[in-house]
Amino acid sequence: MSDSVSPPGRCGFYVERKSRFCKMIVKDGNVFCGEHANKEDGNTRRRIPCPLDPKHTVFEQRLSKHLKKCNSREKPKPVYYVEDVNAGSGDEDVLDDQVALGHRSKTELDIHLEKLKSAIKGLDCKLEESNLSHAVLCEELNNPKNGDSAFKHLKQQASILGNMEVLHLLGSNKCFVEFGAGRGKLSHWIHEAMKAYEDYHFVLVERSSTRFKVDGKHQHVDAEFERLQVDIQHLDLSKVALLREKGIPVVGVGKHLCGAATDLALRCLLKRSEASGTVEPPSKRLKLTDGPEDSPRAESDPGNNLLKSEIDVCGLAIALCCHHRCVWRHYVGKEFFRQRGLGASEFAAFQRMSSWATCGQRQVNELCSSQDQTNQVDDGEHEPAEETDAESFNSTLSAEEREHIGRLCKLLINQGRVHYLQSRGYDARLKYYTSTQVTLENVLLTAIPSVS
Repeated sequence: MSDSVSPPGRCGFYVERKSRFCKMIVKDGNVFCGEHANKEDGNTRRRIPCPLDPKHTVFEQRLSKHLKKCNSREKPKPVYYVEDVNAGSGDEDVLDDQVALGHRSKTELDIHLEKLKSAIKGLDCKLEESNLSHAVLCEELNNPKNGDSAFKHLKQQASILGNMEVLHLLGSNKCFVEFGAGRGKLSHWIHEAMKAYEDYHFVLVERSSTRFKVDGKHQHVDAEFERLQVDIQHLDLSKVALLREKGIPVVGVGKHLCGAATDLALRCLLKRSEASGTVEPPSKRLKLTDGPEDSPRAESDPGNNLLKSEIDVCGLAIALCCHHRCVWRHYVGKEFFRQRGLGASEFAAFQRMSSWATCGQRQVNELCSSQDQTNQVDDGEHEPAEETDAESFNSTLSAEEREHIGRLCKLLINQGRVHYLQSRGYDARLKYYTSTQVTLENVLLTAIPSVS
């Protein structure tokens, strides 16, 4: 323990793990804070770990009172929380899902690679290049105060907005639902690009509590910003008050929506048509106008919007990533896989091999201080793939071969999502929306209603 003493007014308990004193403020005349009061001589009150969260303690005689206000207590669920509403079917056991590639035999790997090559036949493996930008970000993109990481995020956001503009998804009478919103920067820039339009709103979906949210900057603007702290798996959009009251078309957006979160978002947006079994095309996109008075509304009587239970999705733009975190239960492309003679076992292998598409660049990125490995510094949701999966086959596959196989796995998984959207009446596309120098996860999934 250090020979130094704690600062005046601070706790006298030395935290060995952090090599410093506890920084909590103490009451006048006390040496220790409430958390470390047990250490004080003559103290008769006993502190015990909280049964709801053992990371903190509470005085034993005050336990019942503490449980009523503890931040870790189970809180009432909001009306839009419906457990597993977007989870998909859970009737299939995936035993292979937990088996790492390094624990599988070479013969088994070869069988999966043959199935992959067979499934890819007939698919368009060349994606459209759509590296665009938007005028609203020009000033920030040229701001020398932005570092390399910030610049890469801005490039991606600019291209997403540029692609949305080309698809006429930026306009009046829309509600933008950002999945995996994090700090809400994508919605912020969409709002900045929408100032010439009217009657547009934002719903930001994020399961974790986030600091430094940028949507707080828009509290006094005409557009409404509503943040929902809920897992997409349990979100019923039709029960969100803002969407029910406004009754305007929805645009789904997301920047680097990890693995299964993309499938959950697609189910969240389109689950109504999925549940009813219909594959009829959705209503045509509204013609863009300069004002809401020239645009037809979904309901002529605003009062009828309260009774509306189906979401009108007029488009989506989602930047994809982390295919190794996809889950068969949540995956929307099961029918696409089955049409190619594939199932849960093959999916489990392909989603693991998909990480090979980016792990081949890892050493190059480590040598470049300006290159960020995940390009997702502030998202906090990204999880690296297992190193052993890529390294186990160094003796049988070259780095270039693994990278190519990884890209094919990503393509196959993404094509299943395209098939899902097409079967529900949407014109879905996969595009390279930025360069690999900006992010290795550079594929954007877009969809608009098909023109009948």
